[in-house]
Amino acid sequence: MVALAGLTRRGFLGGTLTGGSVLVGGPVLGARPEAAAACPPPLGAVTVDADDPRYGDLVSRGRNGRFAGRPQSVHVVGSTEQVVRIVGDAVRAGKRIAVRSGGHCYENFVDDPGVQVLIDLSEMKAVYFDPARKAFAVEGGATLGQLYRTLYLGWGVTVPGGACPSVGVGGHLAGGGYGPLSRRYGLAADHLHAVEVVVVDGTGRARAVVATGSPSDPNRDLWWAHTGGGGGNFGIVTRYWLRSPDARGADPSGLLPAPPGTLLSASVTWQWEGMTEEAFTGLVRTYGAWHAENTGPDSPYAGLMSGLTLAHRENGPLTVNAALDGGLPGADGLMDRFVAAMAKGTDVPHTSQTSTSSWLKATLSVPQGIGTVSFKTKSGFLRRPWSDRQIAVVHRFLTESGGDRWGTSVNLTLLGGRMNAVESSATAMPHRDALFSAVYETMWGDPAGGERQLAWIREFYRELHADTGGVPAPGPANAGAYINYPDVDLADPRWNTSGVPWHTLYYGGNYPALRRAKRRWDPRDVFRHALSIRAEG
Repeated sequence: MVALAGLTRRGFLGGTLTGGSVLVGGPVLGARPEAAAACPPPLGAVTVDADDPRYGDLVSRGRNGRFAGRPQSVHVVGSTEQVVRIVGDAVRAGKRIAVRSGGHCYENFVDDPGVQVLIDLSEMKAVYFDPARKAFAVEGGATLGQLYRTLYLGWGVTVPGGACPSVGVGGHLAGGGYGPLSRRYGLAADHLHAVEVVVVDGTGRARAVVATGSPSDPNRDLWWAHTGGGGGNFGIVTRYWLRSPDARGADPSGLLPAPPGTLLSASVTWQWEGMTEEAFTGLVRTYGAWHAENTGPDSPYAGLMSGLTLAHRENGPLTVNAALDGGLPGADGLMDRFVAAMAKGTDVPHTSQTSTSSWLKATLSVPQGIGTVSFKTKSGFLRRPWSDRQIAVVHRFLTESGGDRWGTSVNLTLLGGRMNAVESSATAMPHRDALFSAVYETMWGDPAGGERQLAWIREFYRELHADTGGVPAPGPANAGAYINYPDVDLADPRWNTSGVPWHTLYYGGNYPALRRAKRRWDPRDVFRHALSIRAEG
């Protein structure tokens, strides 16, 4: 687990993590299939309208305070059958539908004034082993924290997903999903065995379809679309099944990766005091160059998890965080050399510390905080480290005063490894040659300052990518953007002057296949949002 320093949206937001092992709608942890009959029936469906006192809680679960929806009704569901019925009723009534899992969407895909029916999956959170499919089933409303805890305590396995425990599985997996263990084990979607989706056909009939990755499955294109095609595009995912593609047999403990028993973690921290632009450039340049040279598949650091957090001068320090499998031979020496290499990047004094923790404790201890705050996030995949010109732009962004700066930061996360060992067309998520994922974010508390904050980060992003039309257009330096960090500005010609359409930035050459899947599985465009797959046009 790589902890993020500074006050970032991912460290600041979150809800109460519930990791109970007895989950509504599925068997108890590790139970035999026949024991499921003893479980209580699924919840609901519960229908809540604006006059119900629960309405405010349900419509405010989205984490981005920039957006607020007022659906006519919210449906808290407990089974796939309930979702089928509610979707069918909404389609017949001509009402627009949205679905919410964890509530972490960066844009207004759910909290849109046009949405009339909101389907809330948060009580569909079962995680269990399905012996019929020889795979782990997880319902669409489970959070990553619930998934990690149940898989690990029940069978000693995990899936290499994201670092924030309160993120919903439903949208995370559909977008590809990467996290601290992805360099070793690939994307979360690389372990997607099957998916259950409520879809609507051309006649308006809602039904549940199960699609697998088997080459002989006639529904395989629907499975493939959920390996990086993004949420809210094809239907409502009510259940995923997880199993590694190279897994054999029926023993659950061998069907997904086993995480490290312990993590050896380190952090190197610099304060802004005394940090000149030259010193800042040296720090960032060293981080990028070292990782470009030392994290290939044959490197002793092939399993390194690493992140660079550059907090705004008014927000916090500059920090490199890293972690290794504590059981690796010579792990202590490897980490000591890494820390020394990072410290050589600048002559500004630093502090460093190392620690050892169990994997589960580290994974579930990512800071969770207050809930809703207004923010804007932008992202990009980097094929090589930033140029000195770009580092200068980042430095100016992080040292400018005015407006709300307490929630501003830039974050680099090391990619590569198994993520880059898969062909770009094998999954809908095509970015299989990136070195880093970059995330740029700012938050604010005063609604009156929102437009100023938005203009500020938009201008920064445009200047950062001035050589490629204001966006991370695919080329020698960039590989595009990540659909799980959606940014509607990429579809706006005022901010994207590259001539590269938004869907190429997110999906590369996979977009035509995603459009074919959209035409087949959602021909009426029931499931849509500002960046949804377009069946036509």
